[in-house]
Amino acid sequence: MSTFTDAELAYLATQPLMRFASASPTGKPDVVPVVFSVDGDDIVSGGFDITHTVRYRNILANPQATVVIDDLASMDPWSPRGLKIMGSVTVEEADGSPRFRISPEVIISWAINDTTPGIPNMERRVVK
Repeated sequence: MSTFTDAELAYLATQPLMRFASASPTGKPDVVPVVFSVDGDDIVSGGFDITHTVRYRNILANPQATVVIDDLASMDPWSPRGLKIMGSVTVEEADGSPRFRISPEVIISWAINDTTPGIPNMERRVVK
């Protein structure tokens, strides 16, 4: 069974950006919008030279991250939907450049698997 449901995979394929949150060893947070893709059961994200970023330094020292991919399905009626993914992060080489591989441990989704109109239910599951 995949880490992500079919509905989550379909949703992720339509989204161009995610917010990548990391923290320094002393707990100083950093969050930044980045491009991403799904690779098997993981989320991967790179860039032009991630080695010069705060998140790179944070991940080397504290290899945990939370990412959020969300949008508004509709503004009227108000219909937010999205995924929050918490997990461990490794830095790997891909095509000669470093990138992040986020391995989900907890996934929280809203209005993705259950699209019942109204205020969306938060669905939380531990996947590792």
